[in-house]
Amino acid sequence: MSVAKQFTEEQKQQITNAVKVAETNTSGEVRVHIERKCKAGPLDRAAYIFEKLEMHKTELRNGVLFYLAVDDHKFAILGDAGINNKVPENFWEEVKEIAISFFKEGNFAEGLEKSIIKAGEQLKQHFPYQADDVNELDDEISFGEK
Repeated sequence: MSVAKQFTEEQKQQITNAVKVAETNTSGEVRVHIERKCKAGPLDRAAYIFEKLEMHKTELRNGVLFYLAVDDHKFAILGDAGINNKVPENFWEEVKEIAISFFKEGNFAEGLEKSIIKAGEQLKQHFPYQADDVNELDDEISFGEK
């Protein structure tokens, strides 16, 4: 069974809606990538996916990737250079802890939703939403193969 089928349509919509809500608070761009197995360390794998999804091509270098490998219980949040230069040192750890608290109960969709929205609220301080903001990256979930 593909990892996409592990999530109901409602759960997929819940995650996608969280991305849209987060992006109404900030000019930052959020993507979610979910796969079964992590083929490297979670941050290394997230960096690979980040580049594969061309997230580094945003104008302000303000893309954020939420990476989850469900079978391996691996999770990482990776922000691009523009964001990482502005957020506090422990910023991503705090957001990550929100997600993990839900993941421990098996609530992957809710964990992603809550952490994405929290990231959007905090990113608003550094990258406020602009009236002329363009959605540079797809809001849909990216799923890994198998």
